[in-house]
Amino acid sequence: MPLIISIACAAWFMVILPTFVAAGDTIRVGHFPNVTHVQGVVAQHLSRTGRGWFEERLGKDVKIEWYVYNAGPSAMEAILADSIDLAYVGPSPALNTYTKSGGEEIRIIAGAAAGGAALVVQPDSGLAKPADFRGKTIATPQLGNTQDVACRAWLSNGGLRITQTGGDAFIVPTANPEQFALFKSKKLDAVWTVEPWVSRLERDAGGKILVEQSKDSITVLVSSVKFLKSKRELVKRFAQAHRELTAWIVEHPDEAKRMIQQELVAETRAEVSADLIGLAWKRIALTGDVALDEYQHFLANAQRAGFIRQTPDLSRLIERLR
Repeated sequence: MPLIISIACAAWFMVILPTFVAAGDTIRVGHFPNVTHVQGVVAQHLSRTGRGWFEERLGKDVKIEWYVYNAGPSAMEAILADSIDLAYVGPSPALNTYTKSGGEEIRIIAGAAAGGAALVVQPDSGLAKPADFRGKTIATPQLGNTQDVACRAWLSNGGLRITQTGGDAFIVPTANPEQFALFKSKKLDAVWTVEPWVSRLERDAGGKILVEQSKDSITVLVSSVKFLKSKRELVKRFAQAHRELTAWIVEHPDEAKRMIQQELVAETRAEVSADLIGLAWKRIALTGDVALDEYQHFLANAQRAGFIRQTPDLSRLIERLR
């Protein structure tokens, strides 16, 4: 069945209420309603249905609160505002926040997923290389999110002049549900986004994938430095439970896909088909590992796109908690 998106989906940004209540410590966790945030989506589903993955492993006195965001910059603002403690987020917003805070506000504590992002173009557009996008309109999920940075860097590396307010092509930050409707009505020339939206644009709007990020990290687990300093042992146990959840999902893909489908329906109040989840799943690889070397690539993209102008010391970006 097709995925049906309504205006109500605008409420995706921060509508999910806490799903488990207990005494003691509270961990507030953000994630996005995307297949690329598999661990967060599955874990919230388990919390919602009374089988909390993290609750069982962290103890009955630990309360997990889940919050949903559209894209990384919003989640990072919530971390900086002390509204959440941990977040599943893309590498670029995490790197940008780390850099702009002088390394004082954010740490990556685990990897989560790779792949699952792509540049999708209109099938009859003839768009094949960056120079073809001169004067064209491309949507990304949010200014400064991982796909937005990748898009701007790709166009700039191809010779186009791209600024945050304009340039040779028009990059329009647009929430994923709105991207689909605009693309289908031919009001967008292209979209750079994540799963399940890549598969939906391809399957239901006739989109053609021009660039696929099949190996790049797409999601990592981050902690605020404040929370890490005050609750280090708790964060360490959460990261370990996250790695165990990642392994469980890899070993139980069919069960995990059913949970993702049910949770996305609950979070978005939209219809999500099992077929769409299956298509999206094929483009994602799960991993709890994270490598600092990869961040040189993300840093180069951010510098090219104008989000980072200095060369930061990345030695504190990743916190090894094992």
